[in-house]
Amino acid sequence: MNWLTKLLPRSPKISAPEKKPDIAPPVNPNILTCSEPVATEHKKLPLTILKRLAPLRDMDDTYVEQLAHTTLRYTQGSVIFRLGQKVNSVFYLLEGNVELQPDSDNHYTLSAESSLANLPLNSGKICGATAIAATDISILAISGEFTCRWSDKNLQQSASVELIDIELPEQIANNRFFTSFSASYRDNKLSLPSLPNVAAKLKEALEKDLGISEVVRIIGVDASIVAKLIQLANSPLYSPISPITNCHAAVTRLGLDQTRKLVMGVSLKQLFQCQNPQLMEKMQTLWKTSLYVSSLCFVLAQESGTVNPEDALLAGLITDIGTIPILHFAEQNPNEYPNLDILESAIPLLSPSVGSLVLHTLGFTSELAAIPRYAEDWFYESDSDQLNLADIVILAKLHSYFGTNRAKEIPYMNSIPAYVKLKNSKLTPDFSLDILHKAKHRIHAAMNFLS
Repeated sequence: MNWLTKLLPRSPKISAPEKKPDIAPPVNPNILTCSEPVATEHKKLPLTILKRLAPLRDMDDTYVEQLAHTTLRYTQGSVIFRLGQKVNSVFYLLEGNVELQPDSDNHYTLSAESSLANLPLNSGKICGATAIAATDISILAISGEFTCRWSDKNLQQSASVELIDIELPEQIANNRFFTSFSASYRDNKLSLPSLPNVAAKLKEALEKDLGISEVVRIIGVDASIVAKLIQLANSPLYSPISPITNCHAAVTRLGLDQTRKLVMGVSLKQLFQCQNPQLMEKMQTLWKTSLYVSSLCFVLAQESGTVNPEDALLAGLITDIGTIPILHFAEQNPNEYPNLDILESAIPLLSPSVGSLVLHTLGFTSELAAIPRYAEDWFYESDSDQLNLADIVILAKLHSYFGTNRAKEIPYMNSIPAYVKLKNSKLTPDFSLDILHKAKHRIHAAMNFLS
């Protein structure tokens, strides 16, 4: 994917990606058996072809060149893999058209001529769809071990807060603004945000194991946060039996740890500020997008039962927090920063590393500090068969791009490892997550609480 296409989403609305044409009725994957390829070739493909593929294009050339891979040829009607099947390989479409049938009322066709063919048909241990050759096709099969290496590499990067040079793409490598920013990041001279007063005091109080009364006293100085907590404690998100009217009762119902995370979430809005009107507009868009992702995370965590919903809500809010120092740097250097389109296009390349640094500086846990690096790592797969916090954020972030310019370039939901970990992960006819489609009122309630 060209770096210029990596734009932040414009609108936090739930809507479908562009629908792909159907060419046949959906099949029942339970009655199909996988077909044997009519030909198998072990000849290595040129590096230029391999480096078009995600995530190989972001891996070391020497490693990619040494990867064992096989080209498989199938005739029309052949079944390459089935929904729910365990596989040890990652498959890419090289020639022809393939139909994919996820657990949905609809299916889609992928052409080798499409840019989406540079993404894997599957990328986890379990297939999220049934793949059938719509024409004679060629498939590239690579051992799935490389995805483990990819995840391990990102895990090591996320666990480290070492300041290293940010690798700038060729298009901006000689741009004065971006080289200055990279140097400031490397030298630890960026202006990083600090926690809002109430959130900082509450964090300190809970580290001293203070009780509810002290927590209520700290929160009580900010009437807007008190009102938000009471609103949330009475909302359908927590299925209240009886209404409450005061801060003490709200904290008691929510619990101290949950209260801390929720106060942190509400307080983060104060960080998304700029004096420059144009940059402030970008901040506001970023906050609205973060609200939407956060709300999706909250609902997905509630549905999964394996991740704390308040952790997920906070994780969704901080996915793009690395953008804040970038916009502040632009505000501090008005004569250097490029036009807004170029600045916005480069942000996804810079924000993950900066975001992890910001969160580490603010004292967030290592798990949360790693979230900015994982948020758009569609092919990340943890060792666990259960959804973890990173999986939740990846699913929410991918879902948030439906209805935006990015929808034509992101993977289908069923092709990423996080999807197959989601229990009862049925897709709607437009291939969005059915559980989120049915939970619009809960998503709206979560957004109202944070906004």
